Amino acid sequence: MTTPDLTLYGLRLSGHSHRAELFLSLLGLPYRFVEVAGAAQREAPAFRRLNPLGQVPVLTDGATVIPDSNAILVYLAARYAPEAGWMPADPVGAAQVQRWLSIAAGEVRAGPAHARLMVVFGAAGDRSAVHATAARILAFMDAHLADRPYLAADRPTLADIACYSYVAHAPEGGVPLEPYPAVRAWIARVQALPGFTPMPAPPSPEQA
Repeated sequence: MTTPDLTLYGLRLSGHSHRAELFLSLLGLPYRFVEVAGAAQREAPAFRRLNPLGQVPVLTDGATVIPDSNAILVYLAARYAPEAGWMPADPVGAAQVQRWLSIAAGEVRAGPAHARLMVVFGAAGDRSAVHATAARILAFMDAHLADRPYLAADRPTLADIACYSYVAHAPEGGVPLEPYPAVRAWIARVQALPGFTPMPAPPSPEQA
């Protein structure tokens, strides 16, 4: 296989961008990171040609353009690690992973991710409702992980990569993880994977 020509357009403090960057790192793939930090950059015609919705992340692989973080995970797994089991080939395994990709885009986004968005980026939202959503999904994950090491299989899959970033960084949005020991143990297992790369912490108020 020729050396891939990969560029990831994203925002370092975005959990959506981080899940794509994390998977690139776990796969050991070389890539360039282009920071798309502000609304003006996301509205620029050149970026809109990559993603008409103006959202990050976007991955380019030569002439191939893949917007959306979960779509990027699926593409990378199929293109560069098809035999590694990140997306199981059997129907039940694939369905289990897809379930968690949907949870990452649904309850995790509406709960821990939005709570962090409100604190780190000043987004609007009903704090009590967002924190209640976060508590529900974290309690569900904790019960699910009580007797298994990973979300969708007995090994790491795209399910874990999709959910990790916003769950691990939930405290940055004021959502505690202390009540969820199985979730914290799962976070530690993901962080111990060879090639793991962390998401940077947001600047403190004094640094902002």
